[in-house]
Amino acid sequence: MKALVIGAGQGRRLLPLTEVEPKALLPVGRQSLLEWQVDALVNCGVDEIVFLAGFNLPAVERSLSKCAERWPQAAFRPVYNPFYAVADNLATCWMARQEMEGDFLLLNSDTLFSQPVLETLLASPAAAVSLAVDHKDRYDDDDMKVELDGKRLLDIGKTLPPERVHGESIGMLYFRGEGPARFVAALETAMQDAQALRQWYLSVVASLASKLEIQAVTISGHDWCEIDYPVDLKAARQMVASWQPDADPVLMSAKSS
Repeated sequence: MKALVIGAGQGRRLLPLTEVEPKALLPVGRQSLLEWQVDALVNCGVDEIVFLAGFNLPAVERSLSKCAERWPQAAFRPVYNPFYAVADNLATCWMARQEMEGDFLLLNSDTLFSQPVLETLLASPAAAVSLAVDHKDRYDDDDMKVELDGKRLLDIGKTLPPERVHGESIGMLYFRGEGPARFVAALETAMQDAQALRQWYLSVVASLASKLEIQAVTISGHDWCEIDYPVDLKAARQMVASWQPDADPVLMSAKSS
């Protein structure tokens, strides 16, 4: 099992906290955001973790080396996007397309999640692409909204009109079977567009929704949050403080919400 973690950007909305290091390396409680992710990934059987890097690559490499010492059962390596400052994460995913062979997880480096979130996604029925989604009463402009037909994804994007919104993506996908090859082919096609450098990789997922059954997997009831602003980081630290504080940090069984 392989996981690709998208984290090429600087996280400018968190400045000055991210002036030196990417936000994935920011401390959240007793360890970094990346280490919380690795905790859950390794505990769920992931033995290859590829970090899609950009800003301050040396800091990422140092962090991955520390992860390799702490979790020797897993392999860690970066894939570098030298164009991270002028491109969004679609291009970052395209740079890592050679890593997308066989089943793999794809997740945003700024998503903090409890282990049950990942367990729920991995236990979902077999599908080419499975997308972790949550539901709430109201959605804001920054939410990556989803339109669903039952459990099937119809569309995804931040600008979906309210009457078509049935949930939000948490930034975690599971590709199986034909899913990896279909995603890579769609990335290749998308990168031929002049606007590709300003697009998110989820726009490629949206383009596949009409051609491939993409399964929405509800993770409601389990802790997660996206860290974009200082207020999010504060909320994340409060959240991890509620997770079995006396447990061994390698054992990431977290309380659900």
